[in-house]
Amino acid sequence: MRKKLLVATLAVFLGGGVVFWTLSAPASIEAGALPDTTDAARGEQIFWAGGCASCHAKPGSDGAERLALGGGLELKTEFGTFVAPNISSDPEDGIGAWSDADFANAMLHGVSPRGEHYYPAFPYPSYARMTTQDVGDLFAFMKTLPAIEGTALGHQLSFPFTLRRGIGLWKQLYMQEEPVVTLATDASDPVKRGQYLVEGPGHCGECHTPRSFTGGQDYGQWLAGAVAAEGDGVVPNITPGEGGLDSWSASDIAYYLESGFTPDFDSVGGAMVSVQKNMAELSKDDRDAIAAYLKSVPARPNGYPASR
Repeated sequence: MRKKLLVATLAVFLGGGVVFWTLSAPASIEAGALPDTTDAARGEQIFWAGGCASCHAKPGSDGAERLALGGGLELKTEFGTFVAPNISSDPEDGIGAWSDADFANAMLHGVSPRGEHYYPAFPYPSYARMTTQDVGDLFAFMKTLPAIEGTALGHQLSFPFTLRRGIGLWKQLYMQEEPVVTLATDASDPVKRGQYLVEGPGHCGECHTPRSFTGGQDYGQWLAGAVAAEGDGVVPNITPGEGGLDSWSASDIAYYLESGFTPDFDSVGGAMVSVQKNMAELSKDDRDAIAAYLKSVPARPNGYPASR
C-alpha cells in the first residue's frame, strides 16, 4: 500500500512538472511572420511612441543623448531592483548582433535570444499588441543609432524571483494580444489609431493601471491610476471619469502631450517628463488620436487608495 502511494505521489509530481514545463515554455515568432521590407523613418515614430529612451538612455539625458541607449536606469520595486540593459547597436554589449527574429521575439513575446523569459519590467505585455511591421520598422531605426560600449548592472532580485521559467505562467495570465477596450462599432479612425498607440507601443497602462499582488495589470480598472511601481506616490487616473481627465478636453490632452502644460498652466513633472518629451516627437495626428482614445475609454474611479 505504501509503495502504491509513493508511486502515485511521484506520478502526480512528475505530471505536474510536465504541465508546468509545457505551460511556461517561451513562445517564439512564427516563420514568415516578419515583414519583407522595413522603413527606418517610420520606425523613428514608433521609437518615440514606445518610450525606448525613457528607460534605456542615461537618466536625465536630453537632445541627442536620448539616442544613446546604454541602459542603466534602476527601477526599484517590491519584487527587487530591475536595471534597464544596453539596447544600443553595439554588437557586443548591446543588441547590434541580434537578428530580426531575436528582436521580434523580445518585443512580442518577452523572450531573449537565448530562449529565456524577460522580466515584465520590460513592457512587452503591451508591446505584444504591436504589428510585426511596426516592430520591424522600429528595429530598422534602432540599427541607425550609436553603438554604446559597456553593459549595465544586472537585476538585483532574491529567490524566487530569480527563477525566470515561472514567468511563463505569469504570461499565460496577463499577456493578451487582443485590445483591452472594446470600441464602439462606429469608432472613428483617430480613436482606433489612439487605441493602438496607447494599448500597444505607448504602453500607458503599464503605469496608469492598478496591478494585482503578482504584478499583473487589472484590466477591469484600465487607466484608473495606480500606486507608483517604486512605491513613491501615485500615477494619476487618465480615464474621463471624476478624478481623472473629466475636465480635460481632447485638445487639452493633445496640447499637454505636445507642450507639457496642463489646462490650468501647471507643467509636467516626475517620470512623466521623459514620456512627454517622447510624445512631443510624434505627429500632431498621433497626439490627437491618443487624446481621442483617452476620452473614449470607460470612466473609472481612482485605482489607488485615497490616502496615498
